[in-house]
Amino acid sequence: MAEVKNTTINTEIDIEALMAEEKRERKANRGKKPGSFLYICRRVWHTPTAMVGVGIIVIMYILSYSSPFICKFPFAKVDIMHKYALPGVAGHLLGCDELGRDILSRCLYGARYTMSIGIFSTAFTQVLAIPLGAIAGFFGGIVDTLIMRFLDVFQAFPQILLAIAIACVLGIGFNKIIIALGISGIAGSARMMRAQILSVREQEYVEAATSIGCSTPRIIAKHIVPNAISPLIITMAMGVAGAGLAASSLSFLGFGVQPPNPEWGNMLANARNYVRDYPHMVVIPGIFIMATVLSYNMIGDAVRDALDPRLKD
Repeated sequence: MAEVKNTTINTEIDIEALMAEEKRERKANRGKKPGSFLYICRRVWHTPTAMVGVGIIVIMYILSYSSPFICKFPFAKVDIMHKYALPGVAGHLLGCDELGRDILSRCLYGARYTMSIGIFSTAFTQVLAIPLGAIAGFFGGIVDTLIMRFLDVFQAFPQILLAIAIACVLGIGFNKIIIALGISGIAGSARMMRAQILSVREQEYVEAATSIGCSTPRIIAKHIVPNAISPLIITMAMGVAGAGLAASSLSFLGFGVQPPNPEWGNMLANARNYVRDYPHMVVIPGIFIMATVLSYNMIGDAVRDALDPRLKD
């Protein structure tokens, strides 16, 4: 009886030791599993160009939301006496526009709109595209055909033209432009998700989940989508830059954020008639757009490299 008791105690000690060892091993390997969030963050952290991009984006957000406190002039204040002022004149670091409004405060405040539109429209796209692509790829057959033919209608038009058409239907404004850009980008992301699902659904772990009676929604949500979403993470990182640029383009055409609220696209639109005489009115918002798009692209490149299995530390 004592021997059985000792054996039981030893077995419990061995199990606890194994569990403790497994816990230490998981902690040691945290952030080293390719494809995990911590692994991606670690790779981005060790990529100098990506960190430059992250730094620019963070600084831009901080300055944009603190602009009412750090800028000497409100973004909507009209000063006819200093209209077209060059950078440095009368305390205006980046000059003034055609109404004498401070360009620095307008660019910083406008960053809220352009950068937020890029993030929210990309998120809106993926929220709709991932389920559509997953359903089409998993079920196939008539379901796949119907969804893909429906998306073909959207993909038949250039994205910016489709966004303009949707904006014409919905109206103009911040929320409307997010929906317009989000809908116009669904087709490409859904097709990419579908292609990934087609290669993942035949894997053994999917068959095992099916054999033990897992429901179809659970199989899709817990086993298929997490293993097929890596390419879409790259698309999202790159898509924020494209969406921000498209937002500026729509605002330039008059479909985006409306005056007096500043947005880089409508700032360019208002200044286009003065580009020869007062180029700073066009160049400065253009530099903000270029820096933001470039920063997001550098971050997207680092995320792509982190998710590429052919690249190692």
